[in-house]
Amino acid sequence: MAFDKPYVGYGHQVQPGEPYRRGVQLTEAQADALLRKDYSKFCALYEKYGKDKYLLAALAYNCGPGVVNKSSVLRLLKSGNRNIFKAYTSHCHYKGKKHKGLLTRRLTEFAALFIP
Repeated sequence: MAFDKPYVGYGHQVQPGEPYRRGVQLTEAQADALLRKDYSKFCALYEKYGKDKYLLAALAYNCGPGVVNKSSVLRLLKSGNRNIFKAYTSHCHYKGKKHKGLLTRRLTEFAALFIP
């Protein structure tokens, strides 16, 4: 089960063979390196979407690639429709309820990563 693996740093899920374990404090440099590695992996996963790969990678980092692959964001992009603001910012729910902090995060990501 995916939830058996601990998370460290800025949300990196520890993979088999990695030296990290629950409760061990990482340095900021270690956490940043893991974030960059994970984000690069997700960018590569969505490479064929060109400049939209950055938003897709951010969403995958936060929600998981399974969520992204089933999302209306990806469906819109696949159809050639880049009017994805509403679909992207709809990924702001926690336990079935809209979460203000997650909405703020999606708005910030969109503002920073959407390239017209």
